[in-house]
Amino acid sequence: VQLQASGGGSVQAGGSLRLSCADSGRSFSRGGMAWFRQTPGKEREFVAAIRYGDTNRYYADSVKGRFSITRDNAKNTIYLQMNSLKPEDTAQYHCASAINRPISSALRDRASYRYWGQGTLVTVSS
Repeated sequence: VQLQASGGGSVQAGGSLRLSCADSGRSFSRGGMAWFRQTPGKEREFVAAIRYGDTNRYYADSVKGRFSITRDNAKNTIYLQMNSLKPEDTAQYHCASAINRPISSALRDRASYRYWGQGTLVTVSS
């Protein structure tokens, strides 16, 4: 599994960005995939997750209603559509892939994910 995140950039508050995470490895995860974010001096925090074959989507309370996670199995890619961005959304965003299908309560746990992308920076100015 090799994850490549892209789509970050600088936007003003209220703007939108769409992040992509392509899995260029041998097989697209049939388990869980997620987005986390991190700012300097803070722990990496959960943003959103999606599981193969699961119609539910899982979001941190701070992004619920503004962000949307989707996956395209044909392209081995997941996306994070981010709308109504706020300065507090500024962070390095990382995609992650699990080797199995975490239970829903474990999707927010970093330990559930084996593979991580290098991150893409999102900067939101006020």
